Amino acid sequence: MLCLGIEGTAHTFGVGIVSSKGEVVANASKTYVPERGGIHPREAARFHAANARTVLDEALREADVSLDEIDLVAFSQGPGLGPALRTAATAARALAVWLDIPILGVNHCIAHVEIGRLTEGARDPVTLYVSGGNTQVIAFDAGRYRVFGETLDIPVGNCLDVFAREVGIPHPGGPNVERLARDGKHYIPLPYVVKGMDLSFSGLMTEAVRKHRAGADLRDLCFSLQETAFAALVEVTERAVAHTEKKEVMLTGGVAANKRLKEMLRLMASEHKSKFFAPPMKLSVDNGAMISWAGILAYKHGVRHRLEETVVKQRWRTDEVDVVWR
Repeated sequence: MLCLGIEGTAHTFGVGIVSSKGEVVANASKTYVPERGGIHPREAARFHAANARTVLDEALREADVSLDEIDLVAFSQGPGLGPALRTAATAARALAVWLDIPILGVNHCIAHVEIGRLTEGARDPVTLYVSGGNTQVIAFDAGRYRVFGETLDIPVGNCLDVFAREVGIPHPGGPNVERLARDGKHYIPLPYVVKGMDLSFSGLMTEAVRKHRAGADLRDLCFSLQETAFAALVEVTERAVAHTEKKEVMLTGGVAANKRLKEMLRLMASEHKSKFFAPPMKLSVDNGAMISWAGILAYKHGVRHRLEETVVKQRWRTDEVDVVWR
């Protein structure tokens, strides 16, 4: 069985093809980069629509299959940016109707966890999922993925990107902040906000921008911003590990590319005698393969969607999904 998965929650339009045996045979994508500022949802949607056929053809070539060999279509039903989600959903519906095959909408956040479990061999991890659009600490319990902690305002990836944009660091913001942080020598005190098991990054970002305008060294600010944000993320993840008593920790999402965050999380896992996992970046960032695999898991365990049930869910929470395959 082959599932074609379409990802389109934000800036990336991805098409992945995965077999029911868990073999990723294709994972193609194109990413929208705004000329200035952050993501403009309608512009991202137009980008997805303009590039959908190109990405689809690339995935089919990579997998060396034809559309007639596809058995199932899955798509990112939410959460995400409304216009981008609707573009991906429209493409998925068109394919499913044209090929006369089943269609399933899957939760984007859960797909990140499941592709990591597949490729890294993690069985039951506490997952720190960090990206430009999401920041959550996720673990499975009683039939669902539970959110043990999350951002109360902006995600950590957005914090890094907005800071970069405000202080004149070129795109991509996160990787360039990381690069500058390696040369930082002095920690500059910044707001550290952990409320129970939840996090806040808007005050941290605002204060870092203010200190830059007041003349603080940019390298020291990048270093301090990372250390403060990542310490909060690791603290909440560590609490979830202690509470759940799970022996695996996984890092995924676009910010998982950051070597300093990976180092801090690996150290914490080691101190708790837990195994640490991090999928390769092509499967940590938004991608179609993770949507394909989540679709296969759901379909193999009896989940079915009628066409009228494929309306996007812009605020579809991780903990609203019955995880019938576990």
